[in-house]
Amino acid sequence: MTPRILIVAGSDSSGGAGIQADIKTVTMLGAYAATAVTAVTVQDTTGVHGVHAIPVDVIVAQMRAMIDDIGVDCVKLGMLGSAEVIAAVADVLRAVTVPIVLDPVMVAKGGARLLDDDAVTALMALLPLAAIVTPNTPELAALTGVEIEDEGDALLAAQELI
Repeated sequence: MTPRILIVAGSDSSGGAGIQADIKTVTMLGAYAATAVTAVTVQDTTGVHGVHAIPVDVIVAQMRAMIDDIGVDCVKLGMLGSAEVIAAVADVLRAVTVPIVLDPVMVAKGGARLLDDDAVTALMALLPLAAIVTPNTPELAALTGVEIEDEGDALLAAQELI
């Protein structure tokens, strides 16, 4: 049976990141990609020009539709955007028993904020649910409070995270 991956993340109109990149990856790996869109971003090669959040009830409905209908074998989380979305996603995921991959998206490569400041604390509630967490250096520093200047700092912060 083809593995079923539920991707919960923001849409990137440039196709270079977000749900579009995740769909490409999942498909190339031979799995089936289902999605729950958390935000629609206006992006091109020069940066993020707008972020439009999807209502929380719509995000939850998308997730439940996939979980209840086709089922899921894994969940990949990307841009969640706000503490309210994070809490709702966590509530849905507490009822599933599949591996969860958490990419704690906070800032776009060009510097645009993709996570509300108050949501970093809420993101910590997702950590115990995740089998794998994939922060970049700034995200790791934000999640742990460890200033990262070299590889040793990164290792210390990673140990703090787990």
